[in-house]
Amino acid sequence: MAGGGDALRALLRAANALLQQHRYRAALAVLKGFRNGAVYGAKIRAPHALVMTFLFKSGSLREKLKSIAQATYTHSRNLAYFVSTYKGLMALQSRLQGKKIPFHSFFAACIGGWLVFGENNPINSQIIMYLLSRILFGLSRLAVEKGYVPQPKQDPFPLVAALIWGTVLWLFEYHRQTLQPSLQSSMTYLYDDSNVWHDISDFLIYNKRTDSK
Repeated sequence: MAGGGDALRALLRAANALLQQHRYRAALAVLKGFRNGAVYGAKIRAPHALVMTFLFKSGSLREKLKSIAQATYTHSRNLAYFVSTYKGLMALQSRLQGKKIPFHSFFAACIGGWLVFGENNPINSQIIMYLLSRILFGLSRLAVEKGYVPQPKQDPFPLVAALIWGTVLWLFEYHRQTLQPSLQSSMTYLYDDSNVWHDISDFLIYNKRTDSK
């Protein structure tokens, strides 16, 4: 037992010494990026998939758990692949040009986005839409910071909120098929299902009544 403990301590010392080697830093950063991408993807997707599956999807418990596990795995895997690809390409470009420049980030992320998130599926679609909304806000703030757009005299957020909600409900009412499926499900629950009831049970307790024959 003591010999096994000594071997483990020696292995840990060797691993820690390797992690301190500057010449391996870029490769180790890629590995750490893969690890962080996998963990973060699982943390983000698992609770979201759990809630959405049990709220809106039908099927057996086993089918629902399988769906949650698959969605979590896909999100975790894709984010791990993207982060490691991005960091690897960043390190390669910096090594080839001898320095880091802003274009490196854009180019590396474009390649990673094409390779990892290029497939049009529900998981990737949700991630891209999430990023798009943040990008629009970020570019708006950057335009003001750089002086391309004058600083608003009043907070524009109320107007933005009004336009976004007005547009999404118009799309839902008249062009529903253009919206992402999970958003359709959420809005159906909120705006369509709330128009239907038969008695107190499906008015306050349940969303829909299952009639037994």
